[in-house]
Amino acid sequence: MSQYTQTPGAQHNQVLCDLRSDTVTRPDAGMRAAMAEAEVGDDVYGEDPSLNRLEASIAERAGKEAALFLPTGTQSNLVAMLAHCGRGEEVITGRDYHVYKYEAGGASALGGIILDPLKVSADGGLEPADITAAVKEDDSHHPISRLLSLENTHNGKAVSLARLDACIVPAREAGLSVHLDGARVFNAVTELGCDLAEIAKRFDSVSICLSKGLGAPVGSVLVGPKDLIARARRLRKMVGGGMRQAGVLAAAGLYALDHNVTRLAEDHARAATLAETLRALGAGAVDHNTNMVFFTPADGDNAALGVALAKAGVVLSAGGTGAIRMVLHKDVTSEGFDATLAALKSYYS
Repeated sequence: MSQYTQTPGAQHNQVLCDLRSDTVTRPDAGMRAAMAEAEVGDDVYGEDPSLNRLEASIAERAGKEAALFLPTGTQSNLVAMLAHCGRGEEVITGRDYHVYKYEAGGASALGGIILDPLKVSADGGLEPADITAAVKEDDSHHPISRLLSLENTHNGKAVSLARLDACIVPAREAGLSVHLDGARVFNAVTELGCDLAEIAKRFDSVSICLSKGLGAPVGSVLVGPKDLIARARRLRKMVGGGMRQAGVLAAAGLYALDHNVTRLAEDHARAATLAETLRALGAGAVDHNTNMVFFTPADGDNAALGVALAKAGVVLSAGGTGAIRMVLHKDVTSEGFDATLAALKSYYS
């Protein structure tokens, strides 16, 4: 069963605040106007000017030679792994990373790629010794270790540059390429106080999502060297990701890059305020990183909390057990945020 199917209040008619994910963001008026006015062409022919502009813009920001727009982050990661690895070759990654846990095994099912998952440390990185141990000997009994795939942010945690370097060094020493699932890399950039290129230069390829905190309706961009992106473009077509007049989507991405990157700091600040409120209530364990708050109710009754907040117009992913993830994003209004804090205080009073 999908993790999203038992969300109390998800269909509530009077939603004031939806904290399930930053994927629920919708284009605002300015973004819609940019989309409506977008100059378009056939992207499979390479003739969509808006798409070409988006790819050039984000490649420049990342300090990479080329970029490729794809419909989803899952497809972007898939195409990246297919571009790096042949059938029977191996990706070393984290057991709790998205490419292993939440992408339906696509790299294995569609690409014949083996994924070797390692334990993810508390800070979101992998242990260098584990990476070294995971690289296979040159032996016909083993798959060929070809790629290390990291993640930043991971569960909202911005992995430091030093920590990234510590993970990458043993991979480079073993001759592996390195990919970053940077779905929320701009949150990492905001938290670490660096620019995108400072993170991206450490990796051969980076997948960057536009449809989460940046608020675009669709799309991720894969950046890397020209030869890898050329392979990825062919693979995108193979897996059904070649689009035609995609400039309307590219226009949303360009608008997001121009208007919605610096404001991510607001989401981080609100997440800190929400975490402080929950801690003051003393109702359970609280952890927060960048734009995410993880709350584990002491009574273990997640569903009851979800139903109560839904009645106040606040939607949570509270249908399961364990920590409830609350994600702050651009569509959380001041009214909605205040309603969330008031509903939590009322429930636990």
